[in-house]
Amino acid sequence: MLFGFFCVSTAGAQTIDDGFLLPRKTLLTGVIYAHDSWSEYWEGTLKRSNGNIGTLTTNSVTTMLHYGVTDRFGIIALLPYISTHASQGVLHEEAGFQDLSITAKFRLIASGPTSHGALSAFIVGTGSLPVSEYTPDFYPLSIGSGGGRAAARATVNYQSNSAFFATLTSSYTFCANVKLNRNSYYTNGQLYLTNEVEMPNVLENQITAGYNSGKLRIPISLTQQRTLGGSDIRRQDMPFVSNRMDFVRLEGGVLYSLPKNLGFTAGVGHVLNGRNVGQSTTFRTGLFCVAAPTQGM
Repeated sequence: MLFGFFCVSTAGAQTIDDGFLLPRKTLLTGVIYAHDSWSEYWEGTLKRSNGNIGTLTTNSVTTMLHYGVTDRFGIIALLPYISTHASQGVLHEEAGFQDLSITAKFRLIASGPTSHGALSAFIVGTGSLPVSEYTPDFYPLSIGSGGGRAAARATVNYQSNSAFFATLTSSYTFCANVKLNRNSYYTNGQLYLTNEVEMPNVLENQITAGYNSGKLRIPISLTQQRTLGGSDIRRQDMPFVSNRMDFVRLEGGVLYSLPKNLGFTAGVGHVLNGRNVGQSTTFRTGLFCVAAPTQGM
């Protein structure tokens, strides 16, 4: 994922990287809309604009399902539909379903509440595969990398006896090789006579703090992504699927519980610094519904 749409947060409620789980036999469904745009990007470490792109806009609608199998174990499924558009130049816009991801989230430790608050730790595993035949060889308009991914995550969450909470999370993503619709390509100063591209793995670290009263949650997070390999975009060239993609992003949001088991979420994120990514701003909003188990179940 490159140049903006990877910055789209599908976080709404009970997400992959937070410190919460649904109760046993509870189902959460939701739809999250996100609008992401940038007009400047980093070509390696050089920040620039591009008249052949203008402003790149990415819109996504993500369907989310989360089921609490037990009080300590939950499953989350996400499927985004993504569209991209450049305001200038001749690059054709792209649209389609991207990758289906399935996540298993397990609470390993739960301590408290005590006089100092409650502490919990989670281990999370995620796998994703493309669900449509989009091309990964058309950045920055492509809607995805076109390859499978598997990620392992560890999360520690602290909830004070007041409404303050803090979460630390870190993940390592293993990226499968990608196949292009051509028999050769040039990257990292070398010509490769094959259609298969070796993809670098990715490390992500995030710290989140905020207010959580149960009915209202206001998180503020700082995320750093580091790509463990890959090359920079060549001068005056299009980006490539295996380019290094590093960034630091600041994001804030609100999650509010409405009557009749409904909920509302909204947020905004901005890339502060990066390498081979757009300096994007993302706005998101969404609705979700919780189907709680009936008595006796």
